[in-house]
Amino acid sequence: MGDVVEFDEALVRSLLHEQHPDLADLDLHGTVTGWDNQLWRLGDELAVRLPCTERAPDLLRKEHHWLPALAPRLPLPVPTPLRIGEPSARFPKTWTIASWVPGEPGDRAAISRDDHAADTLARFLRALHVDAPADAPANPMRGVPLSTFAHDFVAGLQAIVSSGGYTGALTAIQDVWEDALAAPGPAGPPVWLHGDLHPANVVVSGGTLSGVIDFGELCAGDPATDLSAAWVLLPAGAAARFFDAYARADEATVRRARGWAVYRAVGLISIGQAGEQGLPGGKRTWGVAGRAALDRVLADR
Repeated sequence: MGDVVEFDEALVRSLLHEQHPDLADLDLHGTVTGWDNQLWRLGDELAVRLPCTERAPDLLRKEHHWLPALAPRLPLPVPTPLRIGEPSARFPKTWTIASWVPGEPGDRAAISRDDHAADTLARFLRALHVDAPADAPANPMRGVPLSTFAHDFVAGLQAIVSSGGYTGALTAIQDVWEDALAAPGPAGPPVWLHGDLHPANVVVSGGTLSGVIDFGELCAGDPATDLSAAWVLLPAGAAARFFDAYARADEATVRRARGWAVYRAVGLISIGQAGEQGLPGGKRTWGVAGRAALDRVLADR
């Protein structure tokens, strides 16, 4: 993500009057700028999502096409797209109106009900991870072999170590990574994936997971990508209960998931460091989440 793009209430209100006038008089509040979109809460039950990166309109259209069919069988609330906004003279990109998912972002609210959260996440992923149709979207960065990211992982890990982090754990991290690379690939067909399960893409209420958001990376592929959430999302010690409840992951899948977890953790730490340095795209809370995830993987070897 580059420089943050901000939109004002006047623009959002004018777009609603232009294309969805029946919603135009609802309250607008609670602006949040994510990785690809700026979100405005619309009334009590809706959210307007305006793209602020070049790739975001395509991701919004993908969600609008696929998520309404997937959402009804998912056991947690998700931001189901309900309306689409077409490019116009006022705003040259696709935008959407989706259902609002209440709760606090997981990078800002702790999960305290460990067992409940593990069971909830397992139920959610069991429901999502069904065989995907042949025309399901592919994603070059999700659901693919971990070897795809070998260079990026090594470079990211070296940058973290060179800044003074995890110097004593370098060998252990590399061992997890190499073990994941050596694990057999998925035995079954590609399944539906969220593709981007990290703390900022879930919401927490009452100490447990209460919703999953941002399906922009939705795709078909190896379930190990999502199963990395056992360490990236859940508190320390909850992974075993999660995999017992999920009940579909063989040893090779768990090994690949652990590799995805260290890869995602390194990425989160890097984004957190950028936030600490005030660089574009940096998010301080992501670094905290990444270090916690990496610590959980290492403690669970």
